[in-house]
Amino acid sequence: MKFEHLIEINDLLNPLMDTITREQLWRGLVMRAESPKIFVPQVDEVTISDRSDAGFTRRLRYGELVVLDHVVLAPQQHVRYEVPKQGEIGASSLVMAIEEPADDRLFVRFSYDDGRTAAEDKANEMYDDFRRSAYQEADIDTIRILRELAAAGRLNAGLLN
Repeated sequence: MKFEHLIEINDLLNPLMDTITREQLWRGLVMRAESPKIFVPQVDEVTISDRSDAGFTRRLRYGELVVLDHVVLAPQQHVRYEVPKQGEIGASSLVMAIEEPADDRLFVRFSYDDGRTAAEDKANEMYDDFRRSAYQEADIDTIRILRELAAAGRLNAGLLN
């Protein structure tokens, strides 16, 4: 299943909505990768290793399920999550990309790829409709939490975590 959607960050026509800067948005996307428990309460434990400027490796534990993934950082551009095939889990990826078609007009494009073929997608169509809906709701929650963090000043330079 390949699926993507766009969430608007700054609605410049709504004066009641707080504006988030590109830097705050970037810090929030990185925080989601480094501290996923803030955004995904089902995560019981996260361990980060092999950190570099280009990214890091994570070990996420959800109860008995353990998932290893690699996070690739393209500063101010995108965060890419790469999950290699492991046990019952197939290879997959998620990219959260910042788009700015005009000054301060920010969006995040969420792009999912579970690595399945078109024939496999056809066989799983009904299940994939549910997954798309769940992914979209989770992404809306991510942006909602990111907005709350920005409003609290937690995404300002030097104030992370």
